[in-house]
Amino acid sequence: MKEKIDINNLLNRIENKDLIRRYIMLIFAVLLYAITYNLFFVNTDLILGGTGGIAILLKKFFTPSLTILVFCIFSLILSAIFMGKRFTINSIVGSVLSPLFVELTKNIKISIPTDDIMLVVICGGVLIGIANGLSSKSGLSTGGVDTIIHIISKKLQISHGTLYAFINGAIIICGAFVYGYRIALYALIDLYIISILTDKVMLGISSNKTFFVVTDKVDEVKEYLIDTLSKGVTVLDSIGGYSNNKQDMLMVVVPTLEFYKTREGILAIDPEAFITITDSYQVYGENKHRRKKEGK
Repeated sequence: MKEKIDINNLLNRIENKDLIRRYIMLIFAVLLYAITYNLFFVNTDLILGGTGGIAILLKKFFTPSLTILVFCIFSLILSAIFMGKRFTINSIVGSVLSPLFVELTKNIKISIPTDDIMLVVICGGVLIGIANGLSSKSGLSTGGVDTIIHIISKKLQISHGTLYAFINGAIIICGAFVYGYRIALYALIDLYIISILTDKVMLGISSNKTFFVVTDKVDEVKEYLIDTLSKGVTVLDSIGGYSNNKQDMLMVVVPTLEFYKTREGILAIDPEAFITITDSYQVYGENKHRRKKEGK
């Protein structure tokens, strides 16, 4: 008999899992962010999204670390009021370390070819993207504008992505007025690079593909996938939106290296098959289901 999961304590168990490893990951991410931020952004007036971007806009009046500290303290107060104890605790370490590391690393000097601004944009974007990805992967927060976005999103039921784009867009527009439109355009490139790298680090590079197949030759395709490619197949019930006809849909996950023979095999069996292919970044339970299939 399977042990019943205590749903009420499940979140606590998840948040306490591998806590030391996750905090080490967060500390490294914040340190990498701080070094990159000072070398590639503060020194070149290159605008960045989030709290760091606001700090660069205000650096003529306040040091970036002070601006970041103020925003982190403000976000912690709002978090304690609106998000509760658990969320606030998860934000404390990142909120303290972010301004501290920015201050401690501000005097690090490495020869950066600032005359080639595109090189600065690309390298800075890649490193910040890696730092953000590691931070997100840790499941812990670094506070600041991200926390404020989270609060507004939850309380006003506005998409997190919409708010993120709106606030970062506003920061870049302000940057255009302060440092010129050229810097603002480079900032847009940086935001794109950062978003891509953040996702890649957080989710990983796709090593599998998921096929969704609608075909009139279900048995033949299923036989090819199971017997020839030795893949597990899930049969899903589906209904055509136009015809209202019920039809089986096949779902199969294959390694990226086997993408070609999977696709070509299906199309060889049924050239009219409808196939949708997506990236699968993480696959769990594959060996368990394979053992069941083999009767082990």
